[in-house]
Amino acid sequence: MSINTIQATNSLRYSIEVIKDEARQLVDKGVISRQQPIYVLCQYIPAREWVCVECELERCNFLLRDRVGDLMGHEEWEND
Repeated sequence: MSINTIQATNSLRYSIEVIKDEARQLVDKGVISRQQPIYVLCQYIPAREWVCVECELERCNFLLRDRVGDLMGHEEWEND
């Protein structure tokens, strides 16, 4: 596997949408709360990969102290 393939794989794996989906799954399972800071996600992402997550969050103007709910954004409920 070439360096370019590895970089492409990492950037796809940690897109902001993937991070949001991961956060949403953890909230839905009750593992974390929407009120906790985003940096709580580091407990569920391997340390060597956390740097990629931090870079993507920064690129999208999220701070680690922002709330998970801010990251997840607007949610739609079908049974309201």
